[in-house]
Amino acid sequence: MSGKLLSMKEAVARFVHDGDTAVIEGFTHLICFAAGHEIIRQGRKGLTLARLTPDLIYDQMIAAGCAKKLIFSWAGNPGIGSLHAFRRAVEAQPPRLEIEEYSHFGMVARMAAGAANLPFWPMRNYTGADIPSSNPLIKTVACPYTGEKLATVPGLRPDVTIIHAQRADASGNTQIWGLMGVQKEAAFASKRVIVAVEEIVDEAVIRSDPNRTLIPGFQVDAVVHEPWGAHPSYAQGYYDRDNDFYVKWDGIARDEASLASYLNEFVHGVKDRAEYMAKNAALAGRLKAKPSVCAGVDYGY
Repeated sequence: MSGKLLSMKEAVARFVHDGDTAVIEGFTHLICFAAGHEIIRQGRKGLTLARLTPDLIYDQMIAAGCAKKLIFSWAGNPGIGSLHAFRRAVEAQPPRLEIEEYSHFGMVARMAAGAANLPFWPMRNYTGADIPSSNPLIKTVACPYTGEKLATVPGLRPDVTIIHAQRADASGNTQIWGLMGVQKEAAFASKRVIVAVEEIVDEAVIRSDPNRTLIPGFQVDAVVHEPWGAHPSYAQGYYDRDNDFYVKWDGIARDEASLASYLNEFVHGVKDRAEYMAKNAALAGRLKAKPSVCAGVDYGY
């Protein structure tokens, strides 16, 4: 059995350090809340959190005092409104959180450059936009072929990236289906990678459907079996998005005391994701996905 198989507590203790640049990726889908909660429980400090569209888990980590800086594009509670802990931290005088803002594609380009081990990524973007005036890291370069003026963003090389996925084998060969963001790019850009999965499967299962493997095992440092680790986001084929929680979070996070109470009960008050699920016993019945199996593919040769 691979030595990469760890509990979430072990993986965070070994691979997430104070002061790291950390990425918990996922685009609405497959956001590893379990990892964020474990980082909070272990009291990590001084983190630079990076991600496209940071949502509730980063709001919780900011409220818990884990973050000194956020590198991001849009930030908010999808379909609901603001991230209130994030806003309080930014609007405080003096601010309690540094911010470094890009467009969505600017963040994609930063991850892609990091994954390709390039110092920057050129792009036709930001023309007429205000973001470059507030972010001096967005620069311009003349195209060596046409002379055209292009915007550039620096490559991002996180210290650690944490990805949630449907399944992986013990070596970390990781398969994802459904809505994807920049999980692959973030993993390849990162110095260390933790993959949390709904299911650990035999290598033969991975080999039987190779095109679904998004992240190869050689890029992965730790594999965590963490069923329901993405709740309240979703894992296609396993459970649905908990829309009720996203609505509820708006009220919880508006008040610092109620947010602290939530963290005390559902993060500090449990030792792991299994205990979290035990405290939310109705979730499995309410959100469990109904089967919708695609047609098989013949890989015959």
